[in-house]
Amino acid sequence: MRNVTVVLDSGPEDLIGTAGSVTVVRAPRRGRDAADDEIVRRVAPGDRVITSDATLAARVREQGADVEGAGTFRRRLDSAQ
Repeated sequence: MRNVTVVLDSGPEDLIGTAGSVTVVRAPRRGRDAADDEIVRRVAPGDRVITSDATLAARVREQGADVEGAGTFRRRLDSAQ
C-alpha cells in the first residue's frame, strides 16, 4: 500500500494526524499558495501529486514528481468501487 500525504491550508485540528497509510498535515504558514509551497517542499522524485492547478503541477514536475489531474483521479476512484 502506498503512503498518502494530504496537505491542507486550513481546517479543523482534528483532521491533522495519521491513520494507517494516510497522513494529513497543515501548511506551516497561511496565505496564498501556502499549501502549494508545502507540497513542493515535501515532494520527491517519483511521488504522485493529485492536482488540477497548472502552476503547482509544473512546480512538482520540476522536482521529478508525476502529476494526475483531480478529475482523472476521481474517475479512477469511482471505477475501483
